[in-house]
Amino acid sequence: MLFSSRPKTVPGPGEALPGRANPIPTAERHFVSGRPLKAEAPEGFDALYLAMGCFWGVERLFWGLDGVWLTAAGYAGGETPNPTYEETCTGRTGHTEIVKVIYDPAKVSLESLLKVFWEEHDPTQGMRQGNDVGTQYRSAIYATTPEQLTAAKASAAAYQEALSARGLSEITTEIGPLDAFYFAEDYHQQYLAKNPNGYCGLAGTGVSCPIGLGVSPS
Repeated sequence: MLFSSRPKTVPGPGEALPGRANPIPTAERHFVSGRPLKAEAPEGFDALYLAMGCFWGVERLFWGLDGVWLTAAGYAGGETPNPTYEETCTGRTGHTEIVKVIYDPAKVSLESLLKVFWEEHDPTQGMRQGNDVGTQYRSAIYATTPEQLTAAKASAAAYQEALSARGLSEITTEIGPLDAFYFAEDYHQQYLAKNPNGYCGLAGTGVSCPIGLGVSPS
């Protein structure tokens, strides 16, 4: 998943690849839980979309959390409809590799998910994550409710204070409402459950996020 010569800017609508009208094929069921991969969130559950670099490690991180009901790897934040992985890798779709997280707020709080998000990758690197370089590796939070959006922005501000106190750079994470999510191909879904020794590029800054430690995200 390492590429060194990828565009460092997201293409606009007139520059992106055209894509296709129909979704690309993907898995029918989650390899770990057995639930239908395209299942809607049950009543009372919420969905949040998180990008932290290569989606293989990100998905494994979240499917293992208590209260997370379903995860899926995919693409979001760009212009090209129904992109393939190969197209996304060119940097000409504008998408980032992202993980859909459906969770039960009665079992895991939004602030707990955001704390994991901030601490388990480096959100200051722009269009890269470690040695993985390109627009598809940029950090992002895409919300599905106004409450998520408010909490995400507040958590970013709180984490920026912690990073700045340690002399680290500004957060470059994109935060906004979800526009569209496209499922990645079958082989990307729960990749590290199928390939336990596969590549995982997750690496945090070592700075704790104060969310959940007396700092309210809203």
